[in-house]
Amino acid sequence: MPSERGLLELRSISKQFDGIPALRHVSLDLAPGQVHGLIGQNGAGKSTLIKVLGGIHRSDEGEVVLDGMAVSINSPSDARRLGIEIVHQERLLAPTLTVAEALLLGNEPTFGPLPVLDAASMRRFACTAVREHFGVDIDPARLTAELSVAEQQLVQITRALLSAPRVLVFDEPTAALARHEAKQLFAAIRRLRERGLAILYVSHYLDEIEALCDVVTVLRDGRDVARVVVADSTPQQLVAAMIGGSTAALVPVSTRRTGAPLLHVCGLSAGARFEDVSFDVRRGEIVGVTGLLGSGGKAVVRSLFGLEPGVRGHIELDGCAYVPDDPRNAVRRGIAFVPEDRRAHGIALDLPVRENISLASLKRLVRHFMIDRRREKELVQQRMDDLQVRAPGTEAPARQLSGGNQQKVVLAKWLSTRANLYLLDEPTVGIDIRAKAEIYRVIDELAAQGAAVLLFSTDLIELQGITDRILVLARGTLVQELISKETTHQEILGWASAAGASSTHDREAVQA
Repeated sequence: MPSERGLLELRSISKQFDGIPALRHVSLDLAPGQVHGLIGQNGAGKSTLIKVLGGIHRSDEGEVVLDGMAVSINSPSDARRLGIEIVHQERLLAPTLTVAEALLLGNEPTFGPLPVLDAASMRRFACTAVREHFGVDIDPARLTAELSVAEQQLVQITRALLSAPRVLVFDEPTAALARHEAKQLFAAIRRLRERGLAILYVSHYLDEIEALCDVVTVLRDGRDVARVVVADSTPQQLVAAMIGGSTAALVPVSTRRTGAPLLHVCGLSAGARFEDVSFDVRRGEIVGVTGLLGSGGKAVVRSLFGLEPGVRGHIELDGCAYVPDDPRNAVRRGIAFVPEDRRAHGIALDLPVRENISLASLKRLVRHFMIDRRREKELVQQRMDDLQVRAPGTEAPARQLSGGNQQKVVLAKWLSTRANLYLLDEPTVGIDIRAKAEIYRVIDELAAQGAAVLLFSTDLIELQGITDRILVLARGTLVQELISKETTHQEILGWASAAGASSTHDREAVQA
């Protein structure tokens, strides 16, 4: 049974980035012998909260209390000194080190006056450490690159346990695990709970939360909106807490009509990222793609613009074969791509708005080997008027614009190419409500003019509001196609996170 005595508390933690709140007065408590779940949609604040706890970010407000005393966590070494270890989703083992070297990195045993590395002691210790913690034998002389994903996770956890932590945080630990590997990890977590560790378990998967956790905190829009005992709750209640209220008023009333298929995708695969994905998108249609972290949905959209290597399958664009091998080829075929991180990949912040908008249309603007500045000015002004871009002027640097207006500039750039297919990756992430509504209007107008739109988003309200159909991916597989107006947020998230025949995270895995 979990202890009733609190060990660690986060009290009213707040954090902003560039003036945008990531956490708003979040509180959470952990107890020895308890697995505390942390859930929320992408962007809810889970990763930021973990980084505050691990000393990667410093909170702007609030305090961390350990054993009833306020403590300062200004660096990962501070967290480790206080007995807090984080097992990150990314495996952080150097691939050229052996298991023994990875476990004891920085704490290698030596002998003699020189001193000399005691390799034999390292191997003996490594072999014993993994077996004692998890009952698994891993050859300490193997390179970490040769281990399975689950074995690498166990080595990372063992390394974390060598510092005798009191608090252990798991950040999406099963994102890349197969079913049998997930079962191995779950058994290890249960053993750690029995030993009295306080465990924070972050996951998108509600079946994992139900099987592993004693209590769960739900984050939404940077706030802790619920804390419930798992045994007294249902998955439907947790989903409702994650989703919150409706913003239906943001969505334009559409009178679009769909036409003939523009994009036909059959058997699209790309290694471990996604496999055998097939779908069509018609002219005048907005199709949403969604899935949890590691689902492959984002990679599917990116692959169509030539941004993912090793893509196989058959694609037809407007009736002709299309090979997505290069973004330049994609642009030539009438495809536009709006990336999630507009500041890094979609817009040149130090260039004026004019150059950003005309950048993808320079060939059309060239006359006698020179850019026709009059035509460029007319084009840019027309696009700014169409999208209602608010800027000091066409010569203002793009960095002076708000996030929403920067996103409009990215869209304006591609509007000028007269694209037939628009690939949008989280098109409204990080922008305010008013700007979202305007972006939705633009997307709807693009489709109304005959373009096809394929949109990846993890915002369920956005997906159901502006798309016609929703493709749900899980573990690299297309598991369901839903009619947007006939489905619910619960059903979308259920298909993305629940046990399905094609998902490696079925209920057998988490309950074994």
